[in-house]
Amino acid sequence: MFTFTNVLAAITALGLSTACLADTVSIRNGKDTFFAGSQLSQAVDTAGDTFMAARAVKVNGASQGDLHVAGFDVSVGTDVFADLYALGGAVVIRSTVAQDLTAAGFSLRTETGSLTQGNARLLGNTVTIEGPVEGALSVIGSDVILNAAINGDARILAQTLSFGPDAVISGTLTYSTKEKITIPDRVAAAERVSYEKISNGHVWEEWQDMGKDMPAFPTFMSVIFAFVISILFFLVLGALMLGFMPNRLSKMRRSVTEAPGKIFLLGVLGLSVLFGMVPITAMTIVGIPFVPVVLLAIIVVWTLGYALGAYSIAMRLLMGFGGATDPNNITRLLVFAAALLFVGLLNFIPFIGWAANFTLVLLGIGAMARPVLHSLLGNSGAALDADQKPLNN
Repeated sequence: MFTFTNVLAAITALGLSTACLADTVSIRNGKDTFFAGSQLSQAVDTAGDTFMAARAVKVNGASQGDLHVAGFDVSVGTDVFADLYALGGAVVIRSTVAQDLTAAGFSLRTETGSLTQGNARLLGNTVTIEGPVEGALSVIGSDVILNAAINGDARILAQTLSFGPDAVISGTLTYSTKEKITIPDRVAAAERVSYEKISNGHVWEEWQDMGKDMPAFPTFMSVIFAFVISILFFLVLGALMLGFMPNRLSKMRRSVTEAPGKIFLLGVLGLSVLFGMVPITAMTIVGIPFVPVVLLAIIVVWTLGYALGAYSIAMRLLMGFGGATDPNNITRLLVFAAALLFVGLLNFIPFIGWAANFTLVLLGIGAMARPVLHSLLGNSGAALDADQKPLNN
């Protein structure tokens, strides 16, 4: 289920859902702080981890814990005293990061005022590094521009690689490009430079053509790119759900583990109803303009169902191995992340991976459909109990 188009559609759905929020919503849970809205321009001063999601995010201030930011347009000016994770269409980093920086975006830039005191891991179509990195630098991008001091080692995979006047690599430079290029001595001495030829000669053509022929079997770069972004997206989604609706999430999770067969059948029913709405809506003629809305609803429900199914099974396994029945949110997210990695890798196993992931989708959709079905039918339990009581003569 980790396809590039699904990920983009899911992020689009998140943007549309937050667009309905007139104001910024913030919630604290323990030391975790969650922000959501249509557009966030927020100064933070948080003691623990911070999670932010919106169509456009501009954040400054200070975060004592990890900072997680997701959106289409992301600008981070927050001093982070732990790790920074950023995901978006256009991502700009302007802050000091005390530990590691992990960021992905179609356009990704670290400005001169930024400083990463740990390692930096960057993924994007166009990646510009102007902020110094005191640790190691890892970059995958189509066009990579390095114009900063790197105190550690640097490993760069790029179609085009260029260096600005401030580019200096104190450690070793290992790079992979279509053709071997000349590395200026001011960047790194020749004995500290290593060139690794890309084994797949069409890898960058696949990057550029990614998505043009969809639906199609995922190509090399689309699989890697979608996998990394999917993990980050689902972790942000999980953090938001744990922060905004912990009790309801717990009830749906328990329903999956208590009656998996019934929930699976409800998932089949729910997904069938959603897909059936497409031709039915179109057949009404006047409903044709709403067909895209139905399709978007299918994508949103599919994505949420997948996340809920993976989370429910992972939590059941945790308790089965003697874990706490009510762990803290950090433990829940770590378990969720491990589950995402495992089921994501299952996709590389023909048929088995597809069947396992589709089962998770149906379980998650069934768990979401159960309270909806109960609300529509009402609680008939009391009436049945009354009917079945023996009469006292």
